[in-house]
Amino acid sequence: MVSLLAKDIMNSDVLSVGPDWSISQLADFFLSNSISGAPVISEDNKLMGVVSMTDLIRHTSLPAVDACLDLKDECYIHPHENQYSLSEIESSRIDAQSLVTVRDIMTPVTFNVNEYTRIQDVADAMLRGRIHRVFVTRDESLVGIITTMDLLSAVREL
Repeated sequence: MVSLLAKDIMNSDVLSVGPDWSISQLADFFLSNSISGAPVISEDNKLMGVVSMTDLIRHTSLPAVDACLDLKDECYIHPHENQYSLSEIESSRIDAQSLVTVRDIMTPVTFNVNEYTRIQDVADAMLRGRIHRVFVTRDESLVGIITTMDLLSAVREL
C-alpha cells in the first residue's frame, strides 16, 4: 500500500498575514476571504506563528482592554481638568486598539510538518494538538497547509 505524504494533500495556495498588521486589518482579511485563521509570515517568508478568529475575539473582548480604553476614569482627567474639556481630552487620545498588531495576539507555537511526513503522522499531530490545521514547511519557509477537510478528503479517496 502506498502511503500518502503531506505534499500529496497539502494546499500550496496559502493565505497568510504579516506580523505588523493591525487587528482591524486582520479582521477585514478574515471576513473578505471567509477564513478563520492564517499563518503569520515574516518578511523573509519564515513561519512565525498562527493567528485565528478566536485570538481576535479573545483580544477584543478582554475586560482589561476595555478598562484601558475608558479614559473617563478620574485618574486620567484630573490632572487636565482645569486646562482641557472632556471632549478635548477624548478627541486627542490615541485609540489603543489601533496600536495592537497581529504579533501581539498570535500564537507563536505552530504545528508544522515537512513535505515528506506521512498523512498518518499529520493526523496524529492534529489529534494530539486538538488543532484544525497543520503547516507544511521547507527550511522554515511555509510551502503549504493541511486542514482537517484536506485530511478527510484524502482518507475518503483511499
